[in-house]
Amino acid sequence: MSRNKTKTIIVAGGAGFLGSHLCEALLAQGREVLCLDNFLTGNMANLRSMQNHPRFKLVEHDICTTFHHDGDLAEIYNLACAASPPHYQADPVHTMQTCVVGTLNLLDLAARKGARFVQASTSEVYGDPEMHPQKESYTGSVNCTGPRACYDEGKRAAEAMCFDFLRAARADIRVARIFNTYGPRMHAQDGRVVSNLVVQAIKGEPLSLYGDGSQTRSFCYVSDLVDGLIRLMAIDPAPDGPINLGNPAEFTVRELAQLVLEMTGSKSVTRFLPLPVDDPRRRKPDIARADRMLGWKPVTSLHDGLAKTIRYFMETETESEVPLVEPHTLHNGTASDLGLVNP
Repeated sequence: MSRNKTKTIIVAGGAGFLGSHLCEALLAQGREVLCLDNFLTGNMANLRSMQNHPRFKLVEHDICTTFHHDGDLAEIYNLACAASPPHYQADPVHTMQTCVVGTLNLLDLAARKGARFVQASTSEVYGDPEMHPQKESYTGSVNCTGPRACYDEGKRAAEAMCFDFLRAARADIRVARIFNTYGPRMHAQDGRVVSNLVVQAIKGEPLSLYGDGSQTRSFCYVSDLVDGLIRLMAIDPAPDGPINLGNPAEFTVRELAQLVLEMTGSKSVTRFLPLPVDDPRRRKPDIARADRMLGWKPVTSLHDGLAKTIRYFMETETESEVPLVEPHTLHNGTASDLGLVNP
């Protein structure tokens, strides 16, 4: 890394929730960061802390179009794709193009510049899994024609291209399969379970639970995930397969809702809605490979990460006309009572 410290790092999708945190972490390491984003789901507010940074540059660009860079490149992180179902289903053709054409454009750029490449893939490549927890060797149970296919199959195709480039020695690539990540800068209306429940709770609205709320998820705080991505980029040689990055602590959605209610002090009731098509019943990463190869495992408990996330949404929703729960009602005693603190 020290050999390439003066070379630029591209973060595609850098104005998004995860991308903006990654940009900040790389700047803190003294790196030169070029953020690419088409702002379909990215947000300028996410970049506020970096806008005047001397080592940060922002270019509005859609990776479905070839990007030309004249200088030296050390690394490319491809995080450029909407990650929540309402957003990626809003224009499924463009979602597929971003996953396939966009990834190919950035892989070609990495090949031309001799840059290392990290592809942000997803646990959605496992579909509604028949293996639990999910290991990287599991090939998945994905509906290739359903309403989520633009994202699920798009990411699977992107992985295939990445490993074809690696096997052909055209680019030095690494693939991270990212499990549910949460934290500050999530979009309040992105349709993901943490942001949905937190925003509904602080507004006093009914909490939306799909199905009977017994489906499980594993929630990884954003700083832990960013650490994993940076470690994956730094490892040499590149792994010969994908690596799961996520928190293996597994919770039902109903347990998450209860914790959100307890931590916000909200009086919201719960409402049960039909389960979306192809929604996974269980989701938990096996992270033995990440632990062994990267020395990585998450360190932030769900309680601690939720506390930061709730504070963020309380601050960003303050101007809403809907009455909010007062921030002083956020307290620390309930998580252990509910048995929801990670070991």
